[in-house]
Amino acid sequence: MANSPADHRAAQQRELRILAVALVLAMSTWFSTAAVLGQLREQWSLSNAQASWLTIVVQLGFVVGAAFSSLTNMADRIPPRRLVWIGSAGAALANAGVVLADSFGPAVVARFVTGAFLAFVYPPALKAMSSWYRTGRGFALGVMIGALTIGSALPHLVNSIGGLGWRTTLLIASGLTVAGGLIADRFATDGPYTSKAAPFDASQIGAIIRNREFRLASLGYFGHMWELYAMWAWIAAFYRDVFESPRVASLAAFAVIASGAAGSVYAGKLSDEYGRGDAAALAMRWSASVAVVMGFLLDAPWPIVFGIGLVWGFWVVADSAQFSTIVTETSDARYVGTALTMQLAAGFVLTVFTIFLVPVIRDAHGWGWAFLLLAPGPIIGAFAMRALRLGPKTVAEPEPEIYVSPFF
Repeated sequence: MANSPADHRAAQQRELRILAVALVLAMSTWFSTAAVLGQLREQWSLSNAQASWLTIVVQLGFVVGAAFSSLTNMADRIPPRRLVWIGSAGAALANAGVVLADSFGPAVVARFVTGAFLAFVYPPALKAMSSWYRTGRGFALGVMIGALTIGSALPHLVNSIGGLGWRTTLLIASGLTVAGGLIADRFATDGPYTSKAAPFDASQIGAIIRNREFRLASLGYFGHMWELYAMWAWIAAFYRDVFESPRVASLAAFAVIASGAAGSVYAGKLSDEYGRGDAAALAMRWSASVAVVMGFLLDAPWPIVFGIGLVWGFWVVADSAQFSTIVTETSDARYVGTALTMQLAAGFVLTVFTIFLVPVIRDAHGWGWAFLLLAPGPIIGAFAMRALRLGPKTVAEPEPEIYVSPFF
């Protein structure tokens, strides 16, 4: 443990870098099949519904894995860094199984298992980072969500490299995921605010749900999730209708999704200065506004379509860290991992509906109406954040050196 404030700050920054790099790499299997969906459609003669299921089943797997973790308090009984390694290794092997399967049916099973193991990566990584911060936690978790965002976008970047087949892209993603888990397990350390391993206590689930701040933060998170993963899942397909080159479409999708890393860090700083609810609501107002117009710009000049996409990518995930931060600050410290996992599991259930509906509405009415479907989620979430702001204060005083303008 650090012996002085300067030592503590240096240790915080070191751990933030290590865990952020680990999460970038570990989450690269999430959208690995979405990045090569065009190739898989041709290889396996996929229908629109089958293409959707390759992403939806990852969400369902995550929900099952997260529910298991919550019901068993696993996230609070196993050291989070070790759990990240277990989840990364399992997700990497399952994702590589898609290559061995080389057909739709077995690939769906492999992707389900991938999602289940990723539930042991994302929430524990947030808990591990929270053990290093009491003040400035919004910024720290914003960096972590930014890392997750870049990791989710990585397969699109890999796929934009000419000459790589879908099998190579998936295997590279699996290799990156293993590397991320190893980095977290071998190089990260426990923070000074780490709570002792908690005993199994089923009653904690009810106590968590009765927490007003948890309920409002979760409502905001649900609205956020209604939009986020459908946007991430289908933005590459949208840009394939904008650009003639599939490689350029993949590169555009990577840039748009990865821009959310900057948005997450910005909103994290903003929340430390002005409050979690206000920062999250600002992001949701912006993302909802872009969702309303984005799809109707399909025939506009490509620089406009790409530029508006970058704005959407920046804001669509910027609010994500704040919901997790609120949970870490208002829940029983012994069961923070369980509370985070409960929130995430419920939110990921919602993503199934919009991931499925976007291509259905696109085929019937076009991209404009398909993306418009996503706007009500962040609008509802913004109202939940307003209710949270009017309640008891839920954020610690910010670290004095953190300052950011409230204007974008």
